[in-house]
Amino acid sequence: MSDTTWRLVTVNTAPERAKRLIGRVAEELKDRYTIIHVANADSIEQVEATVEEHKPNVLFCASMWSPEEAATIQETARSIVPDIKTHAIPQGLQVEKGPDAIVEYLKEEIPKLLG
Repeated sequence: MSDTTWRLVTVNTAPERAKRLIGRVAEELKDRYTIIHVANADSIEQVEATVEEHKPNVLFCASMWSPEEAATIQETARSIVPDIKTHAIPQGLQVEKGPDAIVEYLKEEIPKLLG
């Protein structure tokens, strides 16, 4: 188990859903990672202020963002916290397959991202 506490910011236009899904993922991975959802930015414009305020070490872009938007979000986060780990959930995953698919996807991706 890692000693690192992962402070996560999500970028999602549905903040309650983001919090709920990350809560499920954090619970299922708690034997390996300590993940705390510290904040959500509900727009691209809020990313800078949210990252500045909370200084997370992880940021996830929700599946409603296009690859271009996700790249902008990630670049903004890295301009404030250069060593932040970022991940963009594939566009449309929530709409096409639902919240359980997001949880399963993140359970597979987080170990790759956090090591």
